[in-house]
Amino acid sequence: MSLSQMARSICESPTLRLNETAALLREKGEPVIHLGGGEPKSKTPIDAIVSCTALLNTGDVKYTPADGIPALKKAIIRYTEEHYGRLAAPENVIASSGAKQSIMVFLHAILDPHEEVIFPTPYWVSYPEMIKLAGGVPVPVTARDGGFQPTVEEMAEAVGPYTKAVILNSPNNPSGAVYSDEFVAGVVELCEKRSLYLVMDDTYNRLIFDGRTPTNCYHFSHDQSLDTSKLVVVNCVSKMYAMTGFRIGWAVGNRELIRAMTNIQSQETSGPAAPSQWAAVGALNGVQSPVDALRLTLENNRNVMMSRLESFAGVKAVKPGGTFYCFPDFSAYERDSQKLSRMLLDKVRVVTVPGKEFGMEGHLRLSFCGTLKEITEGIDRIKWALDPDAPNELYLGGRKLVRDWQ
Repeated sequence: MSLSQMARSICESPTLRLNETAALLREKGEPVIHLGGGEPKSKTPIDAIVSCTALLNTGDVKYTPADGIPALKKAIIRYTEEHYGRLAAPENVIASSGAKQSIMVFLHAILDPHEEVIFPTPYWVSYPEMIKLAGGVPVPVTARDGGFQPTVEEMAEAVGPYTKAVILNSPNNPSGAVYSDEFVAGVVELCEKRSLYLVMDDTYNRLIFDGRTPTNCYHFSHDQSLDTSKLVVVNCVSKMYAMTGFRIGWAVGNRELIRAMTNIQSQETSGPAAPSQWAAVGALNGVQSPVDALRLTLENNRNVMMSRLESFAGVKAVKPGGTFYCFPDFSAYERDSQKLSRMLLDKVRVVTVPGKEFGMEGHLRLSFCGTLKEITEGIDRIKWALDPDAPNELYLGGRKLVRDWQ
């Protein structure tokens, strides 16, 4: 079979592959604990269900405009004004089948072959592959101090003659790090001075802990008009409303860019599914208590996970400021994160995501969006597998395990 060079160069999403692996093991009756997932346990908000059901009950589910139905665009405009202080027009908004598609059509709209997109390390696993799919070159920027946030100077050093855009994801997947206002302000200034696009991937920006207010990138922009700015804000209902399966995201940007993105999306997939769009309308326009409830639950889960991780000798864990991920450094036990992740799945049936997939070896991404029981038992299993001072035996799903791999 003959495949394109592009097809041969693109890797499968490791997080989706792990989800499939966990599901298959559970079907076989294996006592799997999934600490690698990116899906809140909360139910879909009732306002979203009612709005979606109202459309389905009509039986009139048809094509929608390529850039989203007017009702959803109106809800996004209101959301942008409330949370970002910017008044957008419908022509500044595109709704897509998830934030991933919004970013993908953005990349297709701006990149010519071999142009570069810069982003900090650690990064969401899909950024490099998406950029390559659009014909571009991914340029990760790793902080020299080994932390989760490079300096503005380090970002600036990565800018070259082929640089077209920068992507920032804060709070960050996989680390949970919330970039400082100073860093975001500096990157906004850098992009405006160099005439670069800046994508703010704000997927998790309402899932921030410890009473901190989400950073508003527009506060640092000298360009007060959406139509002359190269700042693009991407968001979705997937995480903050626990609506991952509905696949609705959006981007807000200048009209010329959004028009180009709409043209591309119209040829790729047409508009997002109508029931999903109406569900998003319900979520955005409905009561917002589910977002607050999810944030409080996640903050408590984070605290429990951190307290468990602190009992590990040798594990270095930075307290996440948001999202539902923690990115501890396990290199004192095993530098090869893929090898470590496989071992934990094989030996104690705990799913984790190797740090190598996010650009930082020696780390594992652990999710705390599950139940407290899953978090505590999952970390206890990992500790049993790695800690030489732990008891030599463990009962797992009614089976006795003997640690024979030390």
